Amino acid sequence: MRPRVKICGITRAEDAALAVRLGADALGFVFWSRSPRLVHPDAARAVAATVPVLVARVGVFVDARPQEVTRIVRHVGLDAVQLHGEESVEAYADVPARIIKAVVLRSQTDVERAAAMPAHVTLLIDAADPERRGGTGRRADWEHAARLAARRPVMLAGGLSPENVAEAISVVRPWAVDISSGVEDEPGVKSPVRLAQFFEALTDRLEEA
Repeated sequence: MRPRVKICGITRAEDAALAVRLGADALGFVFWSRSPRLVHPDAARAVAATVPVLVARVGVFVDARPQEVTRIVRHVGLDAVQLHGEESVEAYADVPARIIKAVVLRSQTDVERAAAMPAHVTLLIDAADPERRGGTGRRADWEHAARLAARRPVMLAGGLSPENVAEAISVVRPWAVDISSGVEDEPGVKSPVRLAQFFEALTDRLEEA
């Protein structure tokens, strides 16, 4: 089986529709004010309403107040929240959505720390960038990611593209992959060609396995 696929940085209904048609399992909406892929909750709600129920709607937040996250979860209809800052997952225990926590793995110590996080938290491995917090095109450390993936299910992000996703899956063996900038014409605007190539690469890899 291929990993599940999350297409992140969705800002337009047409991009969401194409991603779903190609096989996306989840769509990500960014609610961090400093992101070039920022989407207003009202716009995200309109797009989310067009998405089939089995496709997860994920909100991406950076050090947002739990009360604000809860408000947006309910307003947009989010299934999960992705915490991409320095926040503690314990502070979001009352948020009515599944929790995804972004982690950066620079060392075995980071791997051990991530592995010890609560089992109900899904871990997303991303590249290090304290300023842009994702969507940078930088590649995560696949060696450390593979060590963590051998111990618990992980989502792999960070520098994925149609050209390298098959290799990334072979090396890391993630439960899911998450891509944003690697399938864009510009921030927040997905490329139909790149999206199709990404899913073709996943299909080709599955056929070869």
